[in-house]
Amino acid sequence: MIAAGIDLGGTKIEAQVFDPEWNVSARRRVTTPSVYPDLVHAIADQIAWAEAQCPLDVPIGIGAAGLINPQTGLALTANICASGHPLPADIAAAAGRPITYINDCRALALSEAVFGAGRVHRTVVSLILGTGVGGGVAHDGVLHSGPAQVGGEFGHTAAPAHLVAAHDLPILECGCGRMGCAETYIAGPGLSRLAKTLTGLDLTPVEIGERRKGDMADVWSLWCDLVADLLRNLVLTVDPDVVVFGGGLSKFPDLIKDLTPAVQSAQIGDVAIPVLSLAEGGDTSGARGAAYAAWQAQDGRGAA
Repeated sequence: MIAAGIDLGGTKIEAQVFDPEWNVSARRRVTTPSVYPDLVHAIADQIAWAEAQCPLDVPIGIGAAGLINPQTGLALTANICASGHPLPADIAAAAGRPITYINDCRALALSEAVFGAGRVHRTVVSLILGTGVGGGVAHDGVLHSGPAQVGGEFGHTAAPAHLVAAHDLPILECGCGRMGCAETYIAGPGLSRLAKTLTGLDLTPVEIGERRKGDMADVWSLWCDLVADLLRNLVLTVDPDVVVFGGGLSKFPDLIKDLTPAVQSAQIGDVAIPVLSLAEGGDTSGARGAAYAAWQAQDGRGAA
């Protein structure tokens, strides 16, 4: 075995062990505890299980939602009971071994850059559209990471003023504490807010997706325009070769087809847009990206 990865989410903790060709050779899933000491114990137990599958000591990576403050080591996360706790340090102490801990959106970016939809491209951006909005940037198969470790929190950039004003959208407080973040409009709950504002109907994202070619066409069109404006900013900042989409909203049929003209229209003049693609790794991307990050760190080829 070459490495192991753990996908830490709000409902499940899945450990995956990878062979030298980076295929999953074994996996084990447990329920995510709701109490912090139990959470640390459950993750350490998953690490012990992964180690037992491997004849040699292998690097282990953990991909999880939220952020770790590099100055304090404390977690900030909404979907697991770890905010305010030194989660990576506590996991390492409980497991009795070093681990690599990265944001799950960044893990997907790395996995897709090396093994998935971005493998033939140099600069890969991931954009996760789900309950929240986030992503990551990988260049030449290496994840970009700066001193604050917040690169990829695309959902917390400002929503486009011209679209907010044109449609009289409410300016809402985001989960990050700021007002008017893009995430408040284009994450799953944001899509439902758009429907409520434009039509007065209370609908789930799935219901809106099912009706996007019918009475929800205007809602869907506005959502595409809002996502396209975010992608415009990413093109102006990063200029990626490809943007890879993941998350629940990326599963809507024809997403790429519907987004492509909106993204082109949002660009300056006739500037070319990057390739838009769906993530290929499915439920393997998060754990494999974390495992690969751990393997890179052990091999001396870590984040740029």
